[in-house]
Amino acid sequence: MRYTDMADELFGSGQGDPGGVRLATVRRGGVTVTRVEVSRDGLARPRGRYVTLETPSLSLLDERDTQVIETAAAELAALLPPSGPVLVLGVGNRRVTADALGPRTVQHVLVTMGHTLPLKGIRPVAAVAPGVSQAAGISLQALAGALVGAVRPAALLCVDSLCSSDPKRLGRTIQLSDTGLAPAQPRSGRHLDAAGLGLPVIAAGIPTLMEAAEGRDLVVTPRALDSVIAHGAALLGAAINRALQPRLTLNQLCWLANP
Repeated sequence: MRYTDMADELFGSGQGDPGGVRLATVRRGGVTVTRVEVSRDGLARPRGRYVTLETPSLSLLDERDTQVIETAAAELAALLPPSGPVLVLGVGNRRVTADALGPRTVQHVLVTMGHTLPLKGIRPVAAVAPGVSQAAGISLQALAGALVGAVRPAALLCVDSLCSSDPKRLGRTIQLSDTGLAPAQPRSGRHLDAAGLGLPVIAAGIPTLMEAAEGRDLVVTPRALDSVIAHGAALLGAAINRALQPRLTLNQLCWLANP
């Protein structure tokens, strides 16, 4: 099996039951929601909860698609602490399209820390895209730790591009989890979790690439990659805003986040 970050591809039907994994699929409007719960250590993914939303192509969706946004927001809210400040971290390289989902999503997040908004009940939110750690000479873990120490959030929400093993799912799925960023690649520098940072770490992402059959040096991306990143970032940003600010309507959030 090709490399994948998607939990439901590892534990879905036809993969066998490793024990310690529960999987359930429901249909909510036009979105198929698959929830995977890993209850023991030593499996292909860390212990925790994973939610995958299968949608029409994200290149055709954006912040106006309320059905997908409301479904994603509800699933994300269930993974987040009910209150307290949240730091949104956009992981990735904005100069590489397939890796730009995190930084592009941060541009759509409603930042409320340091701002006076004319509405009560606003949750404190900060959003940062730290860029490529190699360029700064500082690891992502060190950057995240410094930001957590400065902001002191109740949770860290990381957004990153993901890898799938199925070309049909590229740009068509969203994965959420409460296990942090835990790429299946053992030497990845993008590992961010509660054990290392001392607070809940939630992850959100969209698969934008996969290994080609010829080997790990080649990758496959969606044909409409530019639109997947642009529209997927807008939709994911809207879902994050809705999950963090449930007292505001989508129209209010869209107006506030994109003045």
